[in-house]
Amino acid sequence: MRGLASVLYLAEVQRKSGFIGSSKAEFKFLACQRSEQNWSAVPGDEHIPAPDDATYGAGALVMVELTNSRQIQRHYEAGRSLVNILQNFSSLSKKFKTQEDEIEQWKQSLTYQSQELNRREMEIEVKQEEIEQAAAELDQVAIERNELEQHKAEVEELRIDLERKNSELEGAWAHLNGEIQRFEERQAAGIASSGLDEQQMQQVQMALEQLMGTVMPTESVREHVTQSFDLIAQQQAGLDQHWQALEQKQSAVGDRQHKLSSQSEALDQQKQSVAEAESQLQSAQVTQQQQQARLEQLEQQSQTFSQQIEAQNSLHQRVYDLLNASDQVRLGKKVDVSALEEMPIEALQSLVSDLEQDLDKMSRFVSDQEEELKLEQQAIDELGSKIAAANEYDRMQLEAEMTDEKDRYQMLNQTLVGQRRNLQERGEMLSQHRAVLLRRQGHAIESENPEPADLEPVLTHIDEMRQQLAERVQQLDAEAAGLRSQIESCQQEVERGQQELDNQRQALHQAEAQFSSQQAEVVTLQGQIQLYEGMLHPVQGRLNDYRQQLEQISNLIGQFQETSDYQLQAIAGMQQTIQSLAAAESTPEYAAV
Repeated sequence: MRGLASVLYLAEVQRKSGFIGSSKAEFKFLACQRSEQNWSAVPGDEHIPAPDDATYGAGALVMVELTNSRQIQRHYEAGRSLVNILQNFSSLSKKFKTQEDEIEQWKQSLTYQSQELNRREMEIEVKQEEIEQAAAELDQVAIERNELEQHKAEVEELRIDLERKNSELEGAWAHLNGEIQRFEERQAAGIASSGLDEQQMQQVQMALEQLMGTVMPTESVREHVTQSFDLIAQQQAGLDQHWQALEQKQSAVGDRQHKLSSQSEALDQQKQSVAEAESQLQSAQVTQQQQQARLEQLEQQSQTFSQQIEAQNSLHQRVYDLLNASDQVRLGKKVDVSALEEMPIEALQSLVSDLEQDLDKMSRFVSDQEEELKLEQQAIDELGSKIAAANEYDRMQLEAEMTDEKDRYQMLNQTLVGQRRNLQERGEMLSQHRAVLLRRQGHAIESENPEPADLEPVLTHIDEMRQQLAERVQQLDAEAAGLRSQIESCQQEVERGQQELDNQRQALHQAEAQFSSQQAEVVTLQGQIQLYEGMLHPVQGRLNDYRQQLEQISNLIGQFQETSDYQLQAIAGMQQTIQSLAAAESTPEYAAV
């Protein structure tokens, strides 16, 4: 664990030759750790002398920890640390890539929402213009309605005047009828004079002139009525356009409602698809959890068998230690003593010397292999600690590394089993050759011990047990590797399923937003239709009332015209009769009568 007051650097080892051929190591700083995941290059050419225990070769990369006083606190090779940094960088790159994809998706979603808002604003502007146009048309309708009201008032005044004239005409007719009746009464009473006197003639003539004056011409009234009919026709044409626009809007609403019904069914299908995708994703996640639990179980079993292998290795080593510590045990008979007795002593000495050298080389090689085995065990322990603290994504990669390290450890351990046994056997052969040589050279040797116990069957049994455990561990590791592959495939399937589910949800949200927008448009159109109907029906009703009243007035004018024509004909006839009477009275024959 690095101290809080130290700074970690990545450095390159450089060596400078001295006066007598020796070289002094220096650390050239390349990069400095600013935070856990942040490294920056060291500017310039900064060096620091390496301590005496730095035995690195020139060009090697090392990690150097410096205190605040620029003193070297610790240094070590940078290989494994660089690998970890690169792995973390790869993991961060993948995370950043995922975040970039998510940000891009959000950008696309925001772009779509912005376009949708712009479209809605344009639609609102268009609808606002339509409403303003409708309001203007309604204002025009109101103006025309006012004009129609004025014409109606004028027609009403004409009708009142016509009724007044008709009343006066009826009065004149009544007066005329009275005069005619008095004339007839006088004629019936046998008045001596059979004609009318001049005063009576003047009264009758004045009554006829008054009656003629009360007959009002209907041409001006008909002209006003005709203009009113024309204005009503114009109003009706304008209303017909509004009624046609209303029918078009009603048809458009019907089409949109039909489309909304189809979209509603499509939305239900999309929701069903999303529900099925969620169910499939949950099933895949459950399968992945089961596989992960099985993998942990296999790893625990493999760890248990590995511990048993370690115990067998320890037992095997103790048996070998017993061989080295006591001469009462052996591995088996490997030396032909009679042949050594007959061999020339010089050849025997050379053979013993060769065996000693071979045993020394073998011992150093086995020692190096033992040291390498310890380093492999340390690497496995470090990976185990990292796996315990890693997240799910890094754990899979670390577990793969753990499997590789365990495989190397098993291979090296299995190799060492035979090498240890070979070393032990060579040691025993050297001891037996050396004892024969000493005896032939006349040196005193200890008395022969009782026959030592043969440990070969014990070691063979231990080896068989270790082999069985190793095979079982290999089986478990192979099954775990296959299960990891399945977990990785399942993880990819889960990620794909999650991505597809997110896409389907996004598409569903967009479809719902579009459906809501179109539904709001339909509601707006329905409101416009209701507004149009609420304004058009009263106007159409009043226009129909005006037309009906004008038709009644037109009928009255026709009747009045017929009556006036009849009255004029009657007045003309009476005037002609009076003139005939006046002419008759002025003749002598009529005067004599």
